[in-house]
Amino acid sequence: MTAVFRPTDIATLERGWHRLEPIWEGDEAAIAQGLPHHQLSPTWQLILLGDGSPTRYLQLLTGEPTEVDVIDMSPIGMDLDGAPTQIQVVPGPRLRRQVWLRTASGQRLAYATSWWEASHVDEYLQNRSIPVWASLARMRTELYRDVQGLYCGHSSQLEQAFGHPGPFWGRHYLFWHHQQPFTLIYEVFSPYLTKYLGPTQRQV
Repeated sequence: MTAVFRPTDIATLERGWHRLEPIWEGDEAAIAQGLPHHQLSPTWQLILLGDGSPTRYLQLLTGEPTEVDVIDMSPIGMDLDGAPTQIQVVPGPRLRRQVWLRTASGQRLAYATSWWEASHVDEYLQNRSIPVWASLARMRTELYRDVQGLYCGHSSQLEQAFGHPGPFWGRHYLFWHHQQPFTLIYEVFSPYLTKYLGPTQRQV
């Protein structure tokens, strides 16, 4: 089924999304080599720099199913939306999706924004109330997760939503399918995860 948007919808960019104000950003070398453990602990690096499913990782860590609260599905047309520059490789017109990832009992674990080609979003998100990875796994979609950016930064909105002070760690990555990029995802993880992963920095 193909999503259809009216021209009047494209101008509706009221909500915005929660981008970190970075105090540090990682380049391709940092992503490829990893960070010193005094900057980011090995357990946190597994979450942020690994190419596996964060939804699956969160479920294994907490022992609860990872559920999704969809808070925004906005057509943005060809607007770059303040997104990482890699949004330009996602064909347009585009749709922006924002979600909270949480435990079944209600604890928020992460925030994610993703950008999709609007005409194909229903192919990949047949059930929009479940995590992206779960939706794609049901279709046995072969994917490559290409981490492109790493951040440590602040967001007053996320501080309020997570109930924890920053700074927060986040990343963005492209999903590739059949050698073509089809979505860009920006994720920020809650400091609540220190309960399972330990401190974000290892003391020297």
